[in-house]
Amino acid sequence: MEVILNKRYEMEIVFEGETHTLCNVLRSILMEDETVKAAAYSIDHPIVGEPQLYIRARSPKKSLVKAAGTLIERCDEFRSLIESA
Repeated sequence: MEVILNKRYEMEIVFEGETHTLCNVLRSILMEDETVKAAAYSIDHPIVGEPQLYIRARSPKKSLVKAAGTLIERCDEFRSLIESA
């Protein structure tokens, strides 16, 4: 992960070795946050491109940390459901 833009209301991050899976779920969770004005990602080249996540928010870093925590909670919940089935 490399932060390529880190301003007061904007952040842009490159996720090396990741795909649509991580970026899309983070984008979705970020958009659930009322303080997030925009969250989007792009991959310039479908084979060799690295995903770039863009966040515009009151505090992009705090929003990203919160989204990561939510993702962990949801994964744990999913794991529990699968294990109990």
